[in-house]
Amino acid sequence: MDQNELLARGFEAHRGHLRSVAYRMLGSLSEADDAVQESWLRLSRADTSGVENLRGWLTTVVGRVCLDMLRSRTSRREDPLPDDAPLLPGSSAGLARGAAELAGDRGGSGDPEHQAELADSVGLALLVVLETLSPAERLAFVLHDLFAVPFDEIAVIAGHSPAAVRQLASRARRRVQGAEVQGSAAVHESAEPDAGRARQRAVVEAFLDASRNGNFDALLALLDPDAVVRVDAAAAGFGAEGADGAQAVAVTFSGRAQAAELALIDGAAGAVWAPGGQPRVVFGFTLEGGRIARIDILADPAVLSGLELAFVDR
Repeated sequence: MDQNELLARGFEAHRGHLRSVAYRMLGSLSEADDAVQESWLRLSRADTSGVENLRGWLTTVVGRVCLDMLRSRTSRREDPLPDDAPLLPGSSAGLARGAAELAGDRGGSGDPEHQAELADSVGLALLVVLETLSPAERLAFVLHDLFAVPFDEIAVIAGHSPAAVRQLASRARRRVQGAEVQGSAAVHESAEPDAGRARQRAVVEAFLDASRNGNFDALLALLDPDAVVRVDAAAAGFGAEGADGAQAVAVTFSGRAQAAELALIDGAAGAVWAPGGQPRVVFGFTLEGGRIARIDILADPAVLSGLELAFVDR
């Protein structure tokens, strides 16, 4: 196998990731595909002998391509996703899978209908909010907050200092969070209960991803300032502890939840620790205003036996 074929195979292995990055940056499937194709052209022309992390290198390239495209736009738009879009990162059903993969380097194996719900409630809503940001803010927020690219690498793309990029991301984050709170309030008042359930699933999954990856800022963004954790006696016996306030809750969960699985608990999104397939601890989530206000950690066998549990990703 020659070098060009090896390079092509390496690129194809990361195509889904690059398309997800580009779609969140551009809000357009066709433009995202154009950005990915341009990234391939740049890769094919570049000397990659010194590249140790091809995924990171390509992420930087597609970020730069997208920034140039955003800056050159004469009008902004969002492409609607067709109902029969294929299950690929960037499509309606694939946005949730792409987000999970990119946040935690793990593929999604949930049913397509659930993935579509998550994508529609989070992916498209987020894209609408991102359209209100400047190109530089959007670049900083998408690459750092959604794809964990370090600020010093984003600074090279944006042509700003790392400190300036950090400020751009912070400003974008505040605007995104403010829009999410308003949007989730509208969902709460909606006559469509499925929208609220999809929103809760998305928030819980994002919380679990942030917890596993030790993303403290992301955890705080998902928590109500007065969020609390409450544990029953059996959970306390496992070493679980209560917490009061978003900071304390984020500290409690940062870097944790490695073995917790997304599940439906009596129809509501939550998480379950089930070693060997046997549920031992259940995490119940209560949302207020689109953020997590309370987490109940339950391990009493009598309580667990009365719950209806369904694993989402199995």
